[in-house]
Amino acid sequence: MFSAFLIDAAYFVAAFLFLYGLKRMASPVTARSGIVVAGGGMVLAVAAAFLYGFDVAPRAEPYLGTNLLLLVIALGLGVTWAWFSGKRVAMTDMPQMVALYNGMGGGAAAAIAATELFSGNALAHGPVVTLLAILGGLIGAVALSGSLIAWAKLDGRMNKSWRLPKQQYVNLGLFCAALALGAAVVVMGLMDVVQVPVFVVALFFIIALVLGVMLTTPIGGADMPVVISLYNAFTGLAVAFEGFVLQNPAMIIAGTVVGSAGTLLTLMMAKAMNRQVSNIIFSDFGGEDDGADGEIQGTMKSADASDAAIAMYYASKVIIVPGYGLAVAQAQHKLYEFVKLLQKQGVEVNFAIHPVAGRMPGHMNVLLAEAGVPYDIIYDLEDINEDFAQADVAIVLGANDVVNPAARTRKSSPIYGMPILNVDMARQAYVVKRGQGKGYSGVENELFFLDNTSMVYGDAQKVMVQMIEAVKSLG
Repeated sequence: MFSAFLIDAAYFVAAFLFLYGLKRMASPVTARSGIVVAGGGMVLAVAAAFLYGFDVAPRAEPYLGTNLLLLVIALGLGVTWAWFSGKRVAMTDMPQMVALYNGMGGGAAAAIAATELFSGNALAHGPVVTLLAILGGLIGAVALSGSLIAWAKLDGRMNKSWRLPKQQYVNLGLFCAALALGAAVVVMGLMDVVQVPVFVVALFFIIALVLGVMLTTPIGGADMPVVISLYNAFTGLAVAFEGFVLQNPAMIIAGTVVGSAGTLLTLMMAKAMNRQVSNIIFSDFGGEDDGADGEIQGTMKSADASDAAIAMYYASKVIIVPGYGLAVAQAQHKLYEFVKLLQKQGVEVNFAIHPVAGRMPGHMNVLLAEAGVPYDIIYDLEDINEDFAQADVAIVLGANDVVNPAARTRKSSPIYGMPILNVDMARQAYVVKRGQGKGYSGVENELFFLDNTSMVYGDAQKVMVQMIEAVKSLG
């Protein structure tokens, strides 16, 4: 009795820590401590699960007893891998890691569902539990395979979108087949079938995994931040469903929090792209411009890093737009060193962040925080977009699609209608870029051809070093 009370109390405290940690994550100032608090809640929840498995469950239902050795091995492997991979991962690889971890969460939920369905435990607890196990298994399996494809795309292992003829109908067929098999399992439970045929459950999960692959392979690279967020929501929902199956309060609360937060973030990011989530999943976004609006006018003009630095040094207001190229070059520290030199000169410097800049939600915010950039000079799109018209200089470091004026004017462009940062409205724009390649969506950037834009070619790290040297020579 005391053990049961202690377990319930631990789950209650863990749930409180989850919610409190999430609350602190709402602000960049307290986000780090929020992650630590939520992590502490997870440690407590895992400890409670261990106590339940080795004290309460064996006495109540002996067949639920868990093998301590297998649990310790699994936990040890997970903690070790996560610790070393988390410590070693580069900032440029952070989106891939997030996608991979999302997939592992979905896979864990699917594994729980498979265990409950194969063993017959879910059917023994009635149709509601069986239905929740089916839904959690379906969503978790889709999140697992879909996240692995997203990881492969982000990691450069899958460079092209892959589509079948009539793929939407294929996806619909797979979805209906999975639902039909899931419904068959629920009906078997209503008919007092104790053990579902193994091939039915196995086929259900195979179809769900294939569905996740088929849903993700056609999606273009520019949509990957939204896809990662969407699968994060899927994982949370699957975990919540399986929490009901296992009657585990911590899983229910953690899954609900992750699912709701992921859903809200997905909707916010889709709104920032002026698109619907269904359009992202079922369209061919990320393809080439068909050129229906004619060729882009103008030519690209190059400038030296030192000339761009001097122009910013004597400016009154400068706005910086960071992008994935900044992360690739690991130039955030040199960038902030340059910013401090400008501020010492009396230049007003601000950062402009697009909601889908980088390869995952909040990628640029994390990058700048790592360099120690103060939060009060970092602004979101809606808060700073009107300021570009008053800026003497706007400098873009590695961003592409989020500053492309084609989104406003070129109806044939795949990114048409997506809100962008108004870099083209600044008096002078500089774009730091390695070459003349297109952005992640494969769309030519009209900003590069404008009269008030100059290209500064080179690795962002080297360019920032040259800019710092140029400014210091003036002093």
